[in-house]
Amino acid sequence: MTDKIDKGSAATPPAGPGASGATPYEAIKAIPVRHYGRWISAVVVAVLLGWLVYAFSQGKIIWATVGDKLFDPSVLSGLGNTVIISVSSMALGLVLGILFAVMRLSKNPVTSFVSWLYIWFFRGTPVYVQLLVWFNLSLIFQYINLGPIYKNETVDVLTPFMVALLGLGLNEGAYMAEIVRSGIQSVDEGQSEASHALGMTGMQTMRRVVLPQAMRVIIPPTGNEFINMLKTSSLVSAVQYPELLRASSNIGTTAGAIMEMLFVASIWYLTLTSIFSVGQYYLERRYARGSLRTLPPTPFERLKANLNMFRRTEVAK
Repeated sequence: MTDKIDKGSAATPPAGPGASGATPYEAIKAIPVRHYGRWISAVVVAVLLGWLVYAFSQGKIIWATVGDKLFDPSVLSGLGNTVIISVSSMALGLVLGILFAVMRLSKNPVTSFVSWLYIWFFRGTPVYVQLLVWFNLSLIFQYINLGPIYKNETVDVLTPFMVALLGLGLNEGAYMAEIVRSGIQSVDEGQSEASHALGMTGMQTMRRVVLPQAMRVIIPPTGNEFINMLKTSSLVSAVQYPELLRASSNIGTTAGAIMEMLFVASIWYLTLTSIFSVGQYYLERRYARGSLRTLPPTPFERLKANLNMFRRTEVAK
């Protein structure tokens, strides 16, 4: 004998809020979560920072000298030279990086090997050593002789600016070659195949299809390399180039304010890196369009989010 189900006694789903006589759902109450660990860590960091500021304020540092020499004409001239040599060296490194990256990816074994050799040498030796080699090149080559094209004494050609440009630019080119190579290889090979199917040459494919897509991979490390270049440019003081650190050191030695002038140089380096970091961020944000559903927040949006960090809530049912 089979059991019969009483339809009248069957379980029915609860009536929705739109049904007549139904009880509306209870409103969700948002209860703030108290993150005591965040407050404790913030207090600890603030105490340590205050202790550090207090320690330097009690040191034998004439802070008035820092303010007086911050806009000294020699310091500003060195600041301008730092920007010039950094931008010039980065431009040279970028051009060399693209060239040697394409050579490295070439199927020609000669150009591929030459590119590998260049990257291996300039990445494997310190940039400071490379600067000194260019600076003392006249000890082994008295003349630069290109036959009927050009001939001159090496000391006249390798001025402090040229030495700094070659030392920083050639070294940066080796790092940029690897960055550009990784960016090119991040583009799907089907893009190149489709371009060739449309009749584009290899150069046209690289310039119009591959490189534009590779930029979103190339830009972030390139920006980091430029920020690093601003700081690495301080090494060219060893080859007599009057950049920021050398100008500050000369004033510090003459006025007997060595530490004060080092603080002046540090302030300007921090200012430069901060300015170019903001530019790098917006450049990355521009090339992120099309690859991300939502763009990264701007610095102002990040600041607002950090200020609201302690006001996160949890949902209570």
